[in-house]
Parts: sequence; structure tokens; C-alpha cells
Amino acid sequence: MIKVAPSLLSADFTDLKKDIKLLESSEADMLHIDIMDGHFVPNITFGPDQVKQLRKVTDMYFDVHLMINEPEKYIEAFAEAGSNLITVHAEAAHHLQRLIHTIKSYGVAAGVSLNPATPLCMLDYVLDDVDLILIMSVNPGYGGQKFIPAMEDKIRQTKRMIGEREILLEVDGGINHQTAELAIHAGADILVAGSYTFHGDIRNNIKSLKEIK
Repeated sequence: MIKVAPSLLSADFTDLKKDIKLLESSEADMLHIDIMDGHFVPNITFGPDQVKQLRKVTDMYFDVHLMINEPEKYIEAFAEAGSNLITVHAEAAHHLQRLIHTIKSYGVAAGVSLNPATPLCMLDYVLDDVDLILIMSVNPGYGGQKFIPAMEDKIRQTKRMIGEREILLEVDGGINHQTAELAIHAGADILVAGSYTFHGDIRNNIKSLKEIK
């Protein structure tokens, strides 16, 4: 069954605890936390201190997505804040293989993300090191964007590239019921859903994604 990772970026920032408790009572599999620095992407969100505070509120699996420059400087802080998975962008890493192993040295799962225009060849020499690949189906920085159609084929190609390896394939951006179906049929294991999750009935929205065949 597909896993769903609601993105906190679209939650109610005036009452995050309420929304997190709703997610706990839903079929959500993990909490996707977007970390933006205003440089790698044109937005600023959370830092390690906020992740640490969120960890006090919930035992949910923290899927922490670093959309930041120089991620190597912040791995320790985010690991100690309570991250279960830390995903970095290949475009932001000078030494990607080393960075993956740094993440794992803290007992945290390691993911690598690619922006829409980044070629899959960036993953060629780290496939035996990563736990997860995140394909961005929008250009990162803001919620509520539309799924880029060309990403359906990129997801499919990534799944073929993974082959028999035990690597999870996550898709993030523009996920709704229609695009979720495209992503799942192309090979996605995890859907990051922000706007779709938090607009309306959170539990029913997540349930509708989980029921896609």
C-alpha cells in the first residue's frame, strides 16, 4: 500500500499541535517537514529548534527534507532534533556520497532529492548508499503548485533505476487524487501531500490517497 507523508508546510501554523494530533489519528505514515533557507529555495520555514519542539509533541516518523545550501553544516543538528530520515538535494551537495554517510552515522536514514530539471545521472554512484530517492514534481519553495507532467516519466525511470534495491521512491509536489494515481502507477512508494491533505477533512483526504490502487 502507498505511504502518505503530509507536508507540514500546508498545516495551520497557528495551531500545529492540533493538526499533528489529527494526523496521528489518521492513516498518515510519516510527517514531512520542509526545511527552507531562503537561498536554495525562495522561502524560509523551519530550523532544527522547531523540529526539536515538534518532537516533543509527537512520536510520528519525521521525514525531514533539507532544501538548503551547505546541508553538511546542519546534519548533526537535525539528527539530534529527532529526525528519522534526512533528505538532501543532490544539487546542494559538494560531496554527496560523503554527506549520505554522514547522515547515516547519526543512526538516521538518508535520502537524496532531485529537482524537476536535474537529470537522474546525478544518482548513478550513490544508489547503493541511499535509503530513499525523492523526486520533486514541482520546483521547490512553495506549496500549492501544479504537478509537472514530465515528472511522471521521470518517476518511472527512477523506479527502473532502483531495480531490486531496497530504496523507497518518494514524490513531492502537486499531489492530489489524480496526480497521486499517476505517481503510484509510475512507481512511487511515498506521496508527500501538502495542500491536498490540509484543505478540508484531513483524515478523509489521507484515506482517499491510501485507497488508490
